[in-house]
Amino acid sequence: MENTSNYLFDIIESDLAEGRVEKVHTRFPPEPNGCLHIGSAKAICINYSAAKKFGGKFNLRYDDTNPSKEDDSYVKSIYEDLLWLGAVPDNVLYGSDYFEKCYEYAVLLIKKGLAYVCDLNAEEMRAYRGTLTEPGKESPYRNRSVEENLELFERMKNGEFEDGACTLRAKIDMSSPNMNLRDPAIYRILHVNHHRQGNKWCIYPLYDYAHPIQDALEGITHSMCSIEFENHRPLYDWVVENIGFDVPPHQYEFARLNVTNTVMSKRYLRKLVEEGFVDGWDDPRMPTLSGLRRRGYTPSSIFSFVEKAGVAKNFSIVDIALLEHCLRDELNSTALRRIAILDPVKLIIDNYPEDKTEYFPVSNNPNDETAGTREVAFTKELYIDRNDFSLTPPPKYFRLKPDGEVRLMGAYIVKYNGVEQDEDGNVTAIHCDADLVSRNGMPFDGRKVKGTIHWVSASNCIEADVRLYDKLFNIENTGAIPEDKTYDDYLNPESVKVCTGCKLEKALADAKAGEKFQFVRTGYFCKDTKNENVFNLTVELKDSKPVNQLTKQ
Repeated sequence: MENTSNYLFDIIESDLAEGRVEKVHTRFPPEPNGCLHIGSAKAICINYSAAKKFGGKFNLRYDDTNPSKEDDSYVKSIYEDLLWLGAVPDNVLYGSDYFEKCYEYAVLLIKKGLAYVCDLNAEEMRAYRGTLTEPGKESPYRNRSVEENLELFERMKNGEFEDGACTLRAKIDMSSPNMNLRDPAIYRILHVNHHRQGNKWCIYPLYDYAHPIQDALEGITHSMCSIEFENHRPLYDWVVENIGFDVPPHQYEFARLNVTNTVMSKRYLRKLVEEGFVDGWDDPRMPTLSGLRRRGYTPSSIFSFVEKAGVAKNFSIVDIALLEHCLRDELNSTALRRIAILDPVKLIIDNYPEDKTEYFPVSNNPNDETAGTREVAFTKELYIDRNDFSLTPPPKYFRLKPDGEVRLMGAYIVKYNGVEQDEDGNVTAIHCDADLVSRNGMPFDGRKVKGTIHWVSASNCIEADVRLYDKLFNIENTGAIPEDKTYDDYLNPESVKVCTGCKLEKALADAKAGEKFQFVRTGYFCKDTKNENVFNLTVELKDSKPVNQLTKQ
């Protein structure tokens, strides 16, 4: 995104030009309660790219202010995801680093008469809050004296009250049309062990209060976040103004990244993991960055996807096919070509010598001259894909069939002789004769052969499992699920197909975990990072839709 203009970059350029900001400082503040997903990538790309484009700094700050849901394993995975994306932070910080300052500022607000301890429970607070059309009612505890509030807040800090017994609320305006300003809670009681602070604290600041303080203390100049925080911006401004920071930060919003056939809710993604619907957070069907990484996606394809999807405030749904296009476009230039037969059936060349092996040179990548070539073994017995043969072919079937001939990719033309079948009628072997003067697939007499199929030598191949992945959800717009339905109703039961006993070119025996290949005529695949003898489908060979139709308003 460094070379792409968007309205946020325009704001930054203006701030720098007019001297409102000397040096850009951005941040990415994830809560460590789950793994990052493709929606998170947009916030990372925007904040990281802005810092690098304008010569500034980029912070990773863990929003660890809700210890009941947070875990060190998520802290680690988030950092690994950023490193994988190449968005290396200049500083790694924690919201919990600022607990002392947040507490001091809360005391300051109490002394200013701008905060009070409220004994209403959660249900009562909702009732007092009012609605979008009706103003809220003031809490009966709103007018406690400064001295009483200071004493009660100290007792909250000392652990004298149970969870939910009371909260500290900002005193703003219960009649405000913006419900976020109707005396929002800024501290709650939680007797829970914190992953870094242990049991030092039993009161924790809420995000809307802590976040602007953290931004201000870190010197964040442009606090860029997704659009759902737009209505929270007045509270953000209220906090920094009433605490009295000399150089207050400013918040800017952008539209969330909504992708077809994808769920971004960390709560629901956690459910999929915990209830065993998927094989962990890094299951290749998951929209998590770890899942995309395991499936074979690259950092540059994700950055390219975010750039092409655009940065705006308007709601839009981006077709997941655009992400696939960005990856396919990259892998077409970089992935080594290899041969894999996913549903093998034996092809026996009757007129080829039993003890002969010859080698045909094959390009590793026709789009990259530096990739060189390799030699692929050819023998009497080969494997071809079962779909490349039919005893009862449909019209215009140009693969192998009775009385037909086909070109073996890079080798000879072969003509059908017959088949071997089991007692159920399944074809177990196909017999043919090779035109042995048609080396490299060129017939000596100039006859036209339309079909070309791929193959591997039966004695010079390896066996592996191949996993074919499809979309995890079979509804395009997961944000428009009917009221009587849930995400569960749209889980795709055929989101993964495991092909066992696949026959792969021998060169794939040396494939490294995560290494990416194009399996010719099939798609792009990568070696799985968890299972030694498994390859995962990353993306099919061709775009399913025109690229200019992949963003929907």
